[in-house]
Amino acid sequence: MSAPGTVPSSTVLGLETEYGILLAGQGPVSALQERLDDLHPMHLSNAVIRAYAQLVTQRPTGWDFETESPLADARGFSRPRGEALADQLTDVDSGLANMVLTNGARLYVDHAHPEWATPEVTNALDAVRWDRAGDLAMSMAARAASQVLGRDIRLYKNNTDGKGASYGTHENYLLLRSTPFHRVVVQFTPFLVSRSVLVGAGRVGIGQHSDRAGFQLTQRADFFEAEVGLETTVNRPIINTRDEPHADARLHRRLHVITGDANQCEYATWLKVGTASLVLRMIEGGGWQDVPRLADPVQAMGQVSHDPTLRATVALQDGRRVTALDLQEQVLAAVREHLVREGASAADTEVVEGWQEVLDDLRADPARCADRLDWVAKQGLLERYRERDGLSWDSPKLALVDLQYADIDPARSLHRALEARGRVRRLVSEEDADLARSEPPEDTRAWFRGRCMSRFAEQVVAASWDSVIFQLDSQRSWVRLPTPDPLRGTRAHVGELFDRAGDAAELLALLEG
Repeated sequence: MSAPGTVPSSTVLGLETEYGILLAGQGPVSALQERLDDLHPMHLSNAVIRAYAQLVTQRPTGWDFETESPLADARGFSRPRGEALADQLTDVDSGLANMVLTNGARLYVDHAHPEWATPEVTNALDAVRWDRAGDLAMSMAARAASQVLGRDIRLYKNNTDGKGASYGTHENYLLLRSTPFHRVVVQFTPFLVSRSVLVGAGRVGIGQHSDRAGFQLTQRADFFEAEVGLETTVNRPIINTRDEPHADARLHRRLHVITGDANQCEYATWLKVGTASLVLRMIEGGGWQDVPRLADPVQAMGQVSHDPTLRATVALQDGRRVTALDLQEQVLAAVREHLVREGASAADTEVVEGWQEVLDDLRADPARCADRLDWVAKQGLLERYRERDGLSWDSPKLALVDLQYADIDPARSLHRALEARGRVRRLVSEEDADLARSEPPEDTRAWFRGRCMSRFAEQVVAASWDSVIFQLDSQRSWVRLPTPDPLRGTRAHVGELFDRAGDAAELLALLEG
């Protein structure tokens, strides 16, 4: 492993998934169950997370908000607190369940959804591994909470209820502070707009409220209304400007990407983060010449998503019109040139080859990608229902199939059924996903955070991405240990100290020594 600080910033990444949640079930109910019908999704989400805490015999953990800065803007200013929307104030303790897990992940209630935030990882395959671990954990938690409440709580890995609500699947990439943010906006936007052809999860219905019948590539495209901005739940921007690095702010910024869909296909998740990481490394390294600049990126997102034939063209500022596949191939060519100059790892080469293969297959026949891309797999499933039952795109049955594809319960999930039949590629085994549910990645600070939770949980008062707070004994005040470097606190760095420490006090003494 490279020495701390020598790996390119955008190699450090993570995923956040807000799961859709509903309370199902009919028939006679008890007085307790009657009260459940009035529960807000926030309370159901709280119940799910507390059920998981019981499953893993771990108490909820406080969150350290000291370095949170949700109103800091990468454009060089901060929004006044009095002008902020309530859901932007993520640096306020809501009193709802929060867990920092032994694998370094965070599980908590966010915007009335249970959210799984993976630990920091350094490659796309690990992102898939800990993302899949989240699906497994959430499925277990939903079953446990359902048993406690006596009603069926269902969780969905999707991004809209089809009736106007949208919830996020966010990516996070650490960038060098020295990279001009304007360059990020200009060069990353055409990539994000056009990547729907690779990473869209597919959706029945067009428009925020599904007011038009049809099938589109993505779940999120209809909910973007601005090119650049700080918001994440209203007036959503393609490039989010929140400047909250969760690292040393003198060296880094964190790019919070909110345009992606919740993918069930592991290959699509791998492509999503692998390609984005490569593009950002190229931008950090100076970018590329002749960047294709879109005339209207927001409009282009919808145009790309609404055309599953992939023939729709979008306007560039220079008057040309290109398809999303054309844009993707331009970006890929630039990435290849950058890797020739800077060097490519085996993992980089694998992503580039997978990227090219998918683009080639999409040009020849999108159906070839049914084993790798969610929107293609889902469209094929829906078309079989349409042909068998003579259904139009506004049929409620198709909307139900769309939802059932996203169900994370293996017994109900249509995606899991495709996996079981070998029709979708797997990159991570169930055994690996289950191991990642409790074990942290070894090559980031998540290893330190996770080991603190597995070894010294009773002495951990709170934690965050860049800190752990200990209470060493009842007579002593809290001790806050900052962890600002994502590439320190690895197993290679501090594993031997954990082996020697009997408790948190001994660990801190060894770290000081």
